[in-house]
Amino acid sequence: MLKSNYKIILASGSPRRQQFFKDLDLDFEIRLKDVDEVYPPELQAEQITNYLAVLKADAFRGEIADNELLVTSDTIVWHKGRALGKPKDYEDAVNMLQTMAGSTHEVITSVCLTTTKRQDLLHEVTRVTFADLSEKAIRYYLDKHRPFDKAGAYGIQDWIGLVAISKIEGSYTNVVGLPTHRLFDYLSNLE
Repeated sequence: MLKSNYKIILASGSPRRQQFFKDLDLDFEIRLKDVDEVYPPELQAEQITNYLAVLKADAFRGEIADNELLVTSDTIVWHKGRALGKPKDYEDAVNMLQTMAGSTHEVITSVCLTTTKRQDLLHEVTRVTFADLSEKAIRYYLDKHRPFDKAGAYGIQDWIGLVAISKIEGSYTNVVGLPTHRLFDYLSNLE
């Protein structure tokens, strides 16, 4: 449905982001680069995801053709003044989920859209409230669904989303990893 003058390049190994691009009926190609996702410690909330999305785009500097649009992104969970990225290990995942249980956190995703002539950045914030969770439920979820590749150690589309998320304010797809409505709007208005 969406026609573009640009060849869309998705620089993400995330199966969820790749599926969103397919579901949006976008013609795209995947290109991947390893990027050390380190950010200055003074950055807060969307400053972190903005920085990392641009950092990922910068890895392709000089490699984008005039007719290409590079899409990079980053998602974090922001809770109690700190960023929760992907868990380091099983116990880190347990700690993250215990910290979020019975409280509200923010899921922040930034998307960087880069051509040879311009670079645009957008971000989305969704507030997610978790019900109380027992350690038994947390360990069951981690053992069964292994969400170790997800920011905050959970996927809203998984079992935990069915049993533990009591409220969501904002974009559901943002929590999964990409604010698809914002991306589609951007691409629809791109000349």
